[in-house]
Amino acid sequence: MLPLIVFAVGIAVYNYKQDRSDATRRVLENVRSMRLVLDSEVQRMTGGLQVLALTNSLRNDDFVSFRRIALGFLDQYGKGGLVLISDSKGRILFSSTTEDTASLPPRSNMAIVEKLFATKAPQYSDLFNGAYNHRQVLTVEVPVFRDGEVIYDLCFSPPLGIFQNLVEKQRPDPEWTVSLLDTTGTVFARVPNPGETFGKRASPSLFTEMFRSNEAALSSVSLDGISLASAYTRSHLTGWTVAAGVPESSLIAPLWRNIAITSLIGGVLLLIGLTFAVRMATTIARGEMLHNLLIEELNHRVKNTLALMQAIAVQTFRSASRDERTKFEGRLGALAEAHNLLSQEKWAGSELRDVIARVLQPFLLANPDRIRMAGPAVPLSPRLAVVLSMIVHEIATNAAKYGALSNETGRVTLDWEVIADAPKPRLRLIWTEIGGPPVTEPVRRGFGSRLIERSARDQLGGEATVDFLPRGVVCTVTCALDETR
Repeated sequence: MLPLIVFAVGIAVYNYKQDRSDATRRVLENVRSMRLVLDSEVQRMTGGLQVLALTNSLRNDDFVSFRRIALGFLDQYGKGGLVLISDSKGRILFSSTTEDTASLPPRSNMAIVEKLFATKAPQYSDLFNGAYNHRQVLTVEVPVFRDGEVIYDLCFSPPLGIFQNLVEKQRPDPEWTVSLLDTTGTVFARVPNPGETFGKRASPSLFTEMFRSNEAALSSVSLDGISLASAYTRSHLTGWTVAAGVPESSLIAPLWRNIAITSLIGGVLLLIGLTFAVRMATTIARGEMLHNLLIEELNHRVKNTLALMQAIAVQTFRSASRDERTKFEGRLGALAEAHNLLSQEKWAGSELRDVIARVLQPFLLANPDRIRMAGPAVPLSPRLAVVLSMIVHEIATNAAKYGALSNETGRVTLDWEVIADAPKPRLRLIWTEIGGPPVTEPVRRGFGSRLIERSARDQLGGEATVDFLPRGVVCTVTCALDETR
């Protein structure tokens, strides 16, 4: 009897080691997915600020008109947000909280201001004490250009509750510990116990390890004194770190439970044989965790793919121009927004109006009424949702640069209809611009135009045409609709 029990215990220990390895891998995949969600949220902030930086009121130093636009931008983030505009010396020229900027002190975090003017690229701060609200804040900052030179620093301090909500929603299980840390290893969002750990440095075991590599799995002890099987990954966009861990006790408890059950079964059912005992031990030890692991892997497969795309993009565009980086980041952001919408719908497809609204959101901050959308409800398959979001993003970007969205008076009408006079229903989408600058047909087509045409032809089996009419550009996209469930 004793040899059988020892053998069964050995099987349970082996399964525990396998399950622990699986759990560690699951933690690492989860932090990668959380990093993707964090980067997507920060990219949305950055994109909105870059749209604000292109407004004529800001470029013309019309801060009175710009105040209405800035307050509209802040409304989407709730209370606690702040928009500032400063020059290269840190002098405050605009504040969303007061019109009396003369009484405001200069910027307290001058290092990031100097870096923005030097690099001419968006910057993301660490946690620091704000000079205006006297509390610790993070900032997202983008340059404002005039004639190719940076004239202002457009700074946004988002409510930190955004990041806390993100952590709470992405937490896979109530037993998990999840933290967001800045580049110095300081916590700015965490579960559990966010109030007691905010602004504190990461635990010594994590802090020592997190600066050795951009990503790793390790055993650590949390700020609450709990032993964790944990992992972390660093964002290439912001330099911030996502860390998470599952209690070691939740992994070892099944081991002792399985040893006890296996021993009991081995004693009572000795005559039934070794095969039955081993099978029972294996089933009990691995069944539930393997099932949960499979579900998690299925849920996060697409997000992990996007995270890999983002990492490749950062490496590829390291030496590229700012305009190339901005274009690609906008396209990747549109793709991420489409995937976020599909994830919310559990990949059963999405509604055309919702896809378009997500893509056009940054272009509607200044004046939500300047783009009118009209058309029937059209359910889209995941494939159509992703490709159409990229096409609409390219059309809107061109309009913001050269067309009806590049001034204060332009308007856009976006109509769509379903044509049922073919073997498969077809979607026709018409983008019409009026009130923009005078229209002239370009001498050569850019990459964006080619992307629109090739995506419509090769990926949608349809076509896209662009007419440069005197009153404004008209772009028509037609494609066959997939069956949706």
